[in-house]
Amino acid sequence: MNSPLRLTDRKRAAIVQAAIAEFRSRGFEATSMDKIAASAEVSKRTVYNHFPSKDDLFSAILLHLWQSAAETAEVRYQRDRSLKAQLIEFLQNKMRMVCDPNFIDLARVAVAATIHTPDRARDMVDKLKSQEQGIVPWIKAAQADQQLREADPNLMGDMLQGQLKALAFWPQIAMGQPILNEQQQAIVIRATAEMFLTYYQLDPEHR
Repeated sequence: MNSPLRLTDRKRAAIVQAAIAEFRSRGFEATSMDKIAASAEVSKRTVYNHFPSKDDLFSAILLHLWQSAAETAEVRYQRDRSLKAQLIEFLQNKMRMVCDPNFIDLARVAVAATIHTPDRARDMVDKLKSQEQGIVPWIKAAQADQQLREADPNLMGDMLQGQLKALAFWPQIAMGQPILNEQQQAIVIRATAEMFLTYYQLDPEHR
């Protein structure tokens, strides 16, 4: 016999999956909690017990996708390995997330939903950005090891990831360009790592 906790978890998962399908097919504004409840085959009250509002539900979905990718994108600094190899590994994991069709579709919904609501946009961006700091400890460790020059590690992380998303994420979101193929992804990853290191990596005589 299933425990109440497991039943609750199953209902929450059903709500999330139903919401993903509804948001992708209808968009944010046209999706209602009633439709999500019907699709998940739960009561509307059950939906609200898990998610107080449609905004909370949508944010939870984006954060779940972001966190799942962030877990695989975590990187630990290794003194005996080249910085370039470590950065490429991190960017490969990051690329998998930004090229995920589910995340792309929901990000498009998010952009459309926030165009006319700046407060919602700021809140969503702040929540997502808080999940994007996995590279910062790596940067700090490389600085402490005198491999990268002194600068704001948060800014450095934003610049690194922003370079990748400028070519592999935002054109797909804002202009409907196709997701990069594997060869294109590899080119962007290598160029991003090399540009970052060209500017920030210390020469041996400066260490």
